Amino acid sequence: MVAKKLQENIKIDAELCTGCGRCSEVCPVNAIEGQQGKAQSVNAAKCVMCGQCVQICSGYDSPFEQYATSRSQRLQERNMPIVNEPLFAAYYHGDFFKVKKRLADKKQFSMVQCAPAVRVSLAEEFGMPLGSLVPGKMVAALKRLGFTRVYDTNFAADLTIMEEGSELVKRITEGGPLPMFTSCCPAWVKFVENEYPELIDHLSSCKSPQQMAGSMFKTYGAAVDGVDAQEVYSVAIMPCTCKKFEADRPEMKSSGFQDVDAVLTTRELAYLIKEASIDFNALPEESFDKPLGMYSGAGTIFGVTGGVMEAAIRTAYELITKEAIENVNITSARGEQGVRKVVLDTGSLKLKTVVVSGLKNVVPVLEEIKRGKTDFHFMEVMTCPAGCISGGGQPKMLLPVDGKRAYENRKASTYQHDEEQRYRKSHENPEIQEIYQKFLGEPLGHRSHKLLHTHYKPSR
Repeated sequence: MVAKKLQENIKIDAELCTGCGRCSEVCPVNAIEGQQGKAQSVNAAKCVMCGQCVQICSGYDSPFEQYATSRSQRLQERNMPIVNEPLFAAYYHGDFFKVKKRLADKKQFSMVQCAPAVRVSLAEEFGMPLGSLVPGKMVAALKRLGFTRVYDTNFAADLTIMEEGSELVKRITEGGPLPMFTSCCPAWVKFVENEYPELIDHLSSCKSPQQMAGSMFKTYGAAVDGVDAQEVYSVAIMPCTCKKFEADRPEMKSSGFQDVDAVLTTRELAYLIKEASIDFNALPEESFDKPLGMYSGAGTIFGVTGGVMEAAIRTAYELITKEAIENVNITSARGEQGVRKVVLDTGSLKLKTVVVSGLKNVVPVLEEIKRGKTDFHFMEVMTCPAGCISGGGQPKMLLPVDGKRAYENRKASTYQHDEEQRYRKSHENPEIQEIYQKFLGEPLGHRSHKLLHTHYKPSR
């Protein structure tokens, strides 16, 4: 089932593929197969659906050439609307029409969440400068599209830190598989399931922020609005193509229903906005809805490499020491170099952490763990080169120089947004405190475990 799902979502159109080999160069798991100069294909058993092949693909349909498959057929195959742009050889299946149909039903109660990386990239689809920070315009657009509640994945990122930080401290103090791995990136989780099943227990049991938010939408959020969970249509706006796969995992139904019903990439959201003739640039700044739309700066930085680690340290330090951390800017965790080590002195414990950017860079570390040669507590892994801001569903950058500049600007805007927040630590978010008081109880408690945690198993 897993391989079939993956193959359905990432494909290469052999008729459009030029055989340039760029997709093969960026694939972190060597899932692209075929000879140089000939059409490539995706090995579904290896693919982790990160979408980097989609991002870099330069083979596209030309209006001056005749193809066996018409443009309209291609659009239908990809579940895409009519767009005034090239159709590239590497692509993923969209959820555009599924979401559009639901939004057309005015009786539908819908909740939408937006990943931190979307607000620093969406504006690029409308001609604004690379990395423009537009959370307010994004909210305004989503409300005009017809979503009943516009919430934020950043809130759930704060929730993730509460659970993940507590889980890490428990593993260190009471025993458990160490080092603990982050579990926010679904392509990374799938890679462990595919290639290192013996290390699955090292993954945090925490769901990703997307899935935590979906679970909260159909439980706590539904109760706040006085609607039944089955009436809620839950949508996630993500920079990542693998998030579609994650939402469809059979484990992700802790609310009693599919927690996230549909996932749109940043590009798909732009298509929706354009088709609705919404003038994005002219939109006013509007606010996320409460209670599931308030977030800290820590939740914001989940979108960049090192961000999950930095957010976790801001809270874990205080969980361990019971004292406020002196400086919340953990700059040693930032940057895109392959492997970085960060040691935090908590007095009674030197918390040793590792940040890994890219799956190819994590393989030597995993081999060391298998041999029992490592000495650290916690490891963050992001599949995409600069983290979620460079995800496969983000605005497409055809030139390497544009991609580099886009990633730099998106990262700068992310940290700017962090600095702008009233609260910089997840545990200081008042809405996070309230959801535990009113609904969840405590981190790692019975209800938290049922709704916010999951398990993983080998793919083969």
